[in-house]
Amino acid sequence: MEDKIKEIGIDGEGRLYLKPAVETFPMIYREAMEVHWSSEHGYLYGGVPRKWSYLDWYHQILKAASEQGCKLVASSDVTWVNIPAELQAQIVGEQGA
Repeated sequence: MEDKIKEIGIDGEGRLYLKPAVETFPMIYREAMEVHWSSEHGYLYGGVPRKWSYLDWYHQILKAASEQGCKLVASSDVTWVNIPAELQAQIVGEQGA
């Protein structure tokens, strides 16, 4: 299955998150990939960047969703929340790759 990412942001704790349009991932923790689901906010999120960059976390979240059988794709009308322009350009560039 495939779902659109309707929002990409950095939350108040400094973690990158992806909000799918439809799908939910309450069992994502089973993948043991340090990706979590916030049922309160309806998004997948990673850790605070230490060893990994935000772009690394972006890939990890996509990979974890894929392990759950869902390909997440950033839509052209994705909402960006607290994402620096450079990171936004990197993520958009990844979509075209």
